[in-house]
Amino acid sequence: MRPLKQLIEEKPATVTVTPDDTVFAALTLLAQFDIGALLVLDQGRLVGLFSERDYARKIILKGKASRDTLVREIMSEKLSCVTLSQTVQECMALMTERHVRHLPVINDKDEVLGILSIGDLVKETISDQKFTIEQLVHYIQN
Repeated sequence: MRPLKQLIEEKPATVTVTPDDTVFAALTLLAQFDIGALLVLDQGRLVGLFSERDYARKIILKGKASRDTLVREIMSEKLSCVTLSQTVQECMALMTERHVRHLPVINDKDEVLGILSIGDLVKETISDQKFTIEQLVHYIQN
């Protein structure tokens, strides 16, 4: 299986918002880039994560307006982060254990390197399994 560094390098640039952006602006970015979550950075420091789930549970269900609400009011602040030294399997286990769908990837200085989604990890796992199956089939046929 490929290392996290390679997965992060192959992804497009990470899209971020600030805590003072409106939820509407954040939703616009989610739609524009067809993604499910944004990292929230305050002067380059990771302070939270804004996701479709945050919007559904903390805006829609509470009758708030996305144009009048700031990201800081509804972002998830208790984040589970990973480093490049972790494996895809470890990330999947962490997501399962913590019931999260996105993991910020940071370095040893707590600088943001990117974000991984459950979809990224499932896609990598399937690709790895497909490769293993192809190798086994080739071995059996020869």
